[in-house]
Amino acid sequence: MKMCFRILKNMFLLILVVCVCSGFVVAGKGYAVYREVVEETGLEEKVAAVRAKESYTEYEDLPRVYVQAVTAVEDKRFESHMGVDLIALCRAVKNDIRAGAFVEGGSTITQQLARNLYFEQDKDLTRKVAEMLVAMDLERNYTKEEIFELYVNAIYFGDGYYDVASASRGYFGKEPEDMTEYESTLLAGIPNAPSVYAPTKNPDLAVKRQLKVLERMEACGYLSTEEAETVAETAVGALAVVHQP
Repeated sequence: MKMCFRILKNMFLLILVVCVCSGFVVAGKGYAVYREVVEETGLEEKVAAVRAKESYTEYEDLPRVYVQAVTAVEDKRFESHMGVDLIALCRAVKNDIRAGAFVEGGSTITQQLARNLYFEQDKDLTRKVAEMLVAMDLERNYTKEEIFELYVNAIYFGDGYYDVASASRGYFGKEPEDMTEYESTLLAGIPNAPSVYAPTKNPDLAVKRQLKVLERMEACGYLSTEEAETVAETAVGALAVVHQP
């Protein structure tokens, strides 16, 4: 019995050492990728390119309920973390190990912005490390409002809309500042999977995602139960109209 225990203990230590060494290798490669991309195109230049968009929308012109909806469903600790949410990251790692594949990324709003500025959407540990490093650079150089503003001006909303203004005009025929609670919460859910949740493509799935947004907003204290139910009723009613013969 003691011999078996000793063998198991040695195996565990060996696996631990291998994991630690692998972690250092991945971190080193990730740092190299990070240095390469920021030296090729500096962060200020990338940010300037986003701000140069003709349809760029400033933070002050975003409905408060839209900001809350995006924060609730994408990154509830956005205001408190420094670019990387360790709690969400640990949860994602646990779920990925359990699934034996990359099923959850744990990316913050800042990391998603970093990805859109520099990287492809492929899931790779080396790229993930580089993404985290860019995210921390963003947090050091820009305010939370600036990061959120850049984020909604650099993400894809489906149907060829690559910023919040284009999406608001395309889906609702209005400027972002004029979006209702129903429209704001619907739009907030789309970037998670634009080809799936675009209301012009899959209205049922878009509303299902919107109800998830409302659920998260209620859990975060942004909406009362009554307020969330009112918006949900509007969403379900609008869906019923879509399905009318």
